[in-house]
Amino acid sequence: MEGLERIGRKVKIMREKAGLKQDQIATYLGVDQSNVSKCEAGERQFTVDALEKLCDLFGCELNELMSEETPTETLEFAFRSKVIKSEDLTAIANINRIALNIKQMRQYLRENKLEG
Repeated sequence: MEGLERIGRKVKIMREKAGLKQDQIATYLGVDQSNVSKCEAGERQFTVDALEKLCDLFGCELNELMSEETPTETLEFAFRSKVIKSEDLTAIANINRIALNIKQMRQYLRENKLEG
């Protein structure tokens, strides 16, 4: 599967697992809903900025999104509220970015035997 299709498929899987609609993702990214649709279908490429924002939102790293494997641990969540605003997605992305940074710091500490 080509890179564009693979990334688009992963974004779609994560979006659906989270219970989000394309128009919510589009508003969060500041693009048109048709852009998200085309990117998910592999017809268009997400910008690097959009990919970084999606990684923050879904709590994964860019290399996970671009790899051949599906990032399973990021698929274990779903938003509980039926009404989700763009500001909510931004707050969730900020929290996920902090959590991902903590995960990376713990990994670094383990690899360098600085954590017990």
